[in-house]
Amino acid sequence: MAKTIPLTATEVKQAKPTFRDGKLIMRKLSDGEGLQLRVQPNGKKSWFLDFINPYTKKRTSLGFGPYPAISLADARKLRMEARELLAKGVNPKDERDTARRLLSDEHDHTLIKVATQWFKMKENHITVGYGKDIWGSLTRHIFPKLGGYPITQLTAPRVIEVIRPLEENGKLDTIKRICQRINEIMTYAVNAGLITNNPLIGIGKVFSPVQTSNNPALEAHQLPELMSAISIANVRLTTRCLIEWQLHTMTRPNEAASAKWVDIDFENKLWIIPAAVMKTNVVHKVPLTYQMINLLTLLKPENGHREFLFPSSHKPKCHANASTVNMALKRMGFSGRQTAHGFRRLARTTLAEEGFNFEALEACLSHKVGTSVSQAYNHATYMNQRIKIMAWWSKHVEQAAMGNHSLAGRGC
Repeated sequence: MAKTIPLTATEVKQAKPTFRDGKLIMRKLSDGEGLQLRVQPNGKKSWFLDFINPYTKKRTSLGFGPYPAISLADARKLRMEARELLAKGVNPKDERDTARRLLSDEHDHTLIKVATQWFKMKENHITVGYGKDIWGSLTRHIFPKLGGYPITQLTAPRVIEVIRPLEENGKLDTIKRICQRINEIMTYAVNAGLITNNPLIGIGKVFSPVQTSNNPALEAHQLPELMSAISIANVRLTTRCLIEWQLHTMTRPNEAASAKWVDIDFENKLWIIPAAVMKTNVVHKVPLTYQMINLLTLLKPENGHREFLFPSSHKPKCHANASTVNMALKRMGFSGRQTAHGFRRLARTTLAEEGFNFEALEACLSHKVGTSVSQAYNHATYMNQRIKIMAWWSKHVEQAAMGNHSLAGRGC
C-alpha cells in the first residue's frame, strides 16, 4: 500500500471541491494516519480524523474543526493527541464529548443557579420571613461578586476575600450566617453530584468568633423596672402595644410583629398563628388572656382597618419590623440587659419557678420536646394547662406594672 504523502500548507490553502458529472462534490485530502481535510461543494473546509472505535471496532470519524481556524499544524497536533488516547484504548470522541459536557455543566452550575435550586428545596421547611432573611443576605453580600462563578471555581480564599469587609465592619453575626448558608449550598451541590467535595467547609473559622449573649433577659424581680420604663417610653402607641403584646404572648419577635387581625379568633379567645410564620413550621395557638384582649381593643380604632395589628409606620400595608421592639428597648436603656427574644426567657424562667408543667410551658413557647420519634407520637397541645399558664403570666405582668403602667391592664 502506497504511503500517504503529507499535505503542505499551500495544498490545503488552494484545495477545491471535486467536479464530477457536471456538479461539485465533496473532496477528501489525506495527510496520513487518518487525518483528512474535507472540502465541501461550497468551498468550506474542515478537519476530520478517521479511526477505529476501540470499543465497537467500527470505523468512525472525529471532527477537529474548520480551516483556517484550525491550521494544518493544529490539526496534526490534535491527531497526535487523539492517537495517544487510542493507544490507551480510549475513544477520543467520547473524551472530547465528556470535556465539552463538563465545560457546559460548569457554566450552567453557577453559584446563583445552584443556590436557587437549594433554596427551592429549603423554603418548604422554613417560614416565609426566615426565607427572606436567607435569600436577602446572599443577595446583598455574596451574589454580586460570586453569583456568576461556576461552583467548581469557588475556593476558600476567593470567598473569604468577599466576606472579609463584613468583619472589618463588625458584622460578625452576618458572617456566621453567610458561612453557614453558603456551606449548605455547597453540601447540596456535593449531594447532587455537581462537585466532588466542598472546599468551603472551614471558612467560618478564619473570622473572629461571635460573642454570644444568649438573648439577655432581666431577672424575674426586675420586671417592674421594665414595665415602668415601657410606660414612660417615648414611642408610638402601636410600638408600645407591640412590646406588651410580645411580652404577654411569649412569641418570637417576627411572630408578634407580623400578627394579622384575620388570625384573631375573638369568639374562642385564640390567636392562631399560621405554620408559614412559625419557626417550627407548625400552627401555633395562643390563648388570649383578658390583658391581651385589652390590647386588641386599644389597637382596634388605630389599626383595625389594616391587615396587620402592628403596621409599619412607613409602609402601613406591611407589618412592623421584627427588630422594632429591640430598638425600642435599647432607647429605653436596656441594651445588653433585655432583648425582645429575651422576653421568652424571662417568662419561661418565672413560670418554671412557679412550678408549672414542663411540657405545657414548652408548648406555650412553641418548642419541640423530645426526639423526632417521640414528637411524631405526641400530638398533645396541653391547651387547658396553657390557658391557666397564660392567664397567670398576664396577671403577673399586670401586677408588675403596679396597675397603672400597663396598657394591657386597663379596662376596655
